Amino acid sequence: MDNAMTGPRGPKPKRRFSRNNIFIYGTLIVVSMYYLLPLYVMVVTSLKGMPEIRMGNVFSPPVEITFEPWVKAWAEACTGINCDGLSRGFWNSVRILIPSVTLSIAVASINGYALSNWKFKGSEVFFNILILGAFIPYQIMLYPIVILLREMGLYGGLWGLVLVHTVFGMPILTLLFRNYFASIPDELFKAARVDGAGFWRIYFQIMMPMALPIFVVAIILQVTGIWNDFLFGVIYTKPDLYPMTVQLNNIVNSVQGVKEYNVNMAATLLTGLVPLIIYFASGKLFVRGIAAGAVKG
Repeated sequence: MDNAMTGPRGPKPKRRFSRNNIFIYGTLIVVSMYYLLPLYVMVVTSLKGMPEIRMGNVFSPPVEITFEPWVKAWAEACTGINCDGLSRGFWNSVRILIPSVTLSIAVASINGYALSNWKFKGSEVFFNILILGAFIPYQIMLYPIVILLREMGLYGGLWGLVLVHTVFGMPILTLLFRNYFASIPDELFKAARVDGAGFWRIYFQIMMPMALPIFVVAIILQVTGIWNDFLFGVIYTKPDLYPMTVQLNNIVNSVQGVKEYNVNMAATLLTGLVPLIIYFASGKLFVRGIAAGAVKG
């Protein structure tokens, strides 16, 4: 009887449309619209013909959808003396991206594993010097690297640019891997050592299988940084080997003929497609890896 009279106990259920929820969701919607509106304008503009664009309403959807701007941006737009669109720059970027990402992540993961589990004399000093490299502005190192690549015979080629991306990605990736491996219980490492496992066996059979989230984080960071790079690409390669971002700049800033905004928008979307696909395909693992590897250690 007493329980029936007092009614149900426990915390009072929260209202779905409370003042705080309205403020939070309202802010999220406004911010989302702020970032999505330029993307919307780019997409609808890339699907319009030039006569429709000249009417001036950039927010209206296309009356007649055309994919001709996308075809021209990919295979026909002029980037200087060449008029083969972004296709050549795309394959150059792929040839730069794959070895750069592979080498930088492989070396950084081994560095992070060694610095977290295999301490040696001066390891902390070495780690601090390595991390210092992440805070040095790239611009002050451009000319010394030009001289270094020239002496190595790599200046103007793709492998010179691959080396540059690998070296500059090392500090932050080493920090991420070190922190992630430091968060793995020491008991696993000690048990493997007791069983007679050495440096490489522990790395390949224990650490790597457990480090999938931080590998995904490293891949996304490197793919985004390398694919979107313009400065290194324009300095350390020659016109025939320019990456996609440099080709995009040449298309958008071309002063010959009529300014084709639909082609420019299509070229911009094509250039940003690869990092967007990789991020959306592995977004959950990216968040999980950041939470595990960037705040521990």
